[in-house]
Amino acid sequence: MNDTTETLGPTRTPAFAARLKKRYAAERRFKYLGMAAVGFSIAMLLFLLVTMTLNGLGGFQRAELRVDVDLSGAALSLDPDAATDAVQIRALESQGLPEVVEFSAQQSLGEEAAEELNMDAWRSVAQSIIANPKILNHTTTFWLPASKSLSSAFAGDGQVELQPLAKRLAAEGKLAERFDLGFLSRSDATDPQLAGIWGALKGSILTMLVTLVLAFPIGVLAALYLEEYAPKNRWTDVIEVSINNLAAVPSIIFGLLGLAVFLAIFPGFRSAPLIGGLTLALMTMPVIVISGRNAIKAVPPSIRAGALAIGASPVQVVFHHVLPLALPGILTGTIIGMARALGETAPLLLIGMRAFVATPPDGFTDNATVLPMQIFLWSDEIDRGFVERTSAAIIVLLVFLLLMNGLAIYLRNRFEKKW
Repeated sequence: MNDTTETLGPTRTPAFAARLKKRYAAERRFKYLGMAAVGFSIAMLLFLLVTMTLNGLGGFQRAELRVDVDLSGAALSLDPDAATDAVQIRALESQGLPEVVEFSAQQSLGEEAAEELNMDAWRSVAQSIIANPKILNHTTTFWLPASKSLSSAFAGDGQVELQPLAKRLAAEGKLAERFDLGFLSRSDATDPQLAGIWGALKGSILTMLVTLVLAFPIGVLAALYLEEYAPKNRWTDVIEVSINNLAAVPSIIFGLLGLAVFLAIFPGFRSAPLIGGLTLALMTMPVIVISGRNAIKAVPPSIRAGALAIGASPVQVVFHHVLPLALPGILTGTIIGMARALGETAPLLLIGMRAFVATPPDGFTDNATVLPMQIFLWSDEIDRGFVERTSAAIIVLLVFLLLMNGLAIYLRNRFEKKW
């Protein structure tokens, strides 16, 4: 009897080699298609960012006139008892600061050019005086905002009769496009030269705070209950289906709910961040519940069994072991929900957050608007200045979104644990 066994290798027939070659070619095509899709996505993202940046750079600038203002002989003074800058500005106005600035503009620019100085330019001088009272004793050079007409003419698309004046002032160094830092500290205005984004940005921050404070803890606790404590019966099945359906409901439906419920309960808080946050919290909560349940379900059962084996109570197992391990996944769902809420306009339209707000909100119950709504309102204007402000506001919104998501990603990585 022969104990040796002959080992036969695979038979590489021509048909087998053809099939193998065809399979390898399909894998290469799939790889190339995937690389092309990723490259196309990156190219589109870069195109969006570059386009928004180029269009938005003009929004961070404004046309300004150089005016030498002699404050030494104006007999102006600050009120030492004034509680706020607004009171100081009104005091300087009553002492004749607007007339002083107008006279100085006539001396520096001439009669014709002085008429194209923005009618609220004296407020910039007042703010400089409040910041540095020493300038009341001598002549100071200010760059003050030009009128909307002169700004458009300087850009080349405004009134034709003002374009020679704009070119002459620019040649003399008395008119220039300068970086407008005040765009980030002012609120909305009817003049694009004076419009700013701070009121809408502060409204977005307050609204997102209300949304996060309400949606995150309630959503996490609901996910914990449904996954760890709730009995598996018909009622929990109905709740799960309802939550999944709520996550897909159009956002304007939540706006109708906020209009019918929250404004009926709090009629005096229309267009307030409190009502906006409540409405967006309803929209964000289902996303947090679904992502939270998936993250909790992904925690290995051995973690629970080990904690129970060493004497931990069921509540301690959930809050000391399961929840910390599921927190990174929960934060991922929170990032997605908050990013969606930040860009919403439809539900906020219905609760009145499209109001013209000239002063930033001081609290959660003051009238306010949000960045997406401000962008929507400015995009409806035909003035070129507002078109540029719209692109600049989009850049601010993207930066705010990146900062918010960056903080959430940092917290997610900070609490991430491996087992």
